[in-house]
Amino acid sequence: MIKQLKTKQEWLEAFPVMKQLRTHLNEESFLELMEEAVEKEDYQMAALYEDNQVRAVIGYQPAINLYNGRHVWVCDLVTDAENRSNGYGAALLAYVEAWGKENGYESISLSSGLQRVGAHRFYQEKMDYDKVSYVFLKRFS
Repeated sequence: MIKQLKTKQEWLEAFPVMKQLRTHLNEESFLELMEEAVEKEDYQMAALYEDNQVRAVIGYQPAINLYNGRHVWVCDLVTDAENRSNGYGAALLAYVEAWGKENGYESISLSSGLQRVGAHRFYQEKMDYDKVSYVFLKRFS
């Protein structure tokens, strides 16, 4: 079952899985960022449940820019380490793709860390995504 997560309690249920991807976050920083992202960026989170347990989580938001036009940006996608290769990530991406189509968006886009070679294979070979760019980051000190 895939469920849209809308409350702090639901977000906290998903946190142990999200923490596997976003290791720098603790519960407090996670909740602070969630509240701000939901309020200011229309960030949304959904989780795939099996046996009443969160097995995978996806975070996404609608976006508009000159490069991709009206698109859905996948910010976070993670499957619990003990439950990988069961199709959960594909199911969550399909869920967000359907949401995007239903809401008038033209495409779906995401970035993936350079070290995540297995994830890149998944996106390209199983999910039919094209590698179209690199993402660059400069942190302010």
